[in-house]
Amino acid sequence: MNKAKELDTQSTRLVTCPACGGESVYGNTNPHRPFCSHRCRDIDLGNWANEDFRVKVEPEADADSLGLPSTQQ
Repeated sequence: MNKAKELDTQSTRLVTCPACGGESVYGNTNPHRPFCSHRCRDIDLGNWANEDFRVKVEPEADADSLGLPSTQQ
């Protein structure tokens, strides 16, 4: 076995697909890694485009809503 094939075999492993939860080959043989397929990759891209992965934060309270004196002149 040549050195390139040996390195490729060692670096290939199975991971969980982030979209469907199935097994996915994480290696040079899978152009969609870490996803298992083009479909799962597109589903994830759609979720990003729809802003489904945003971090929800509470709006900051301003001085008026807290009853504090305003610092603006």
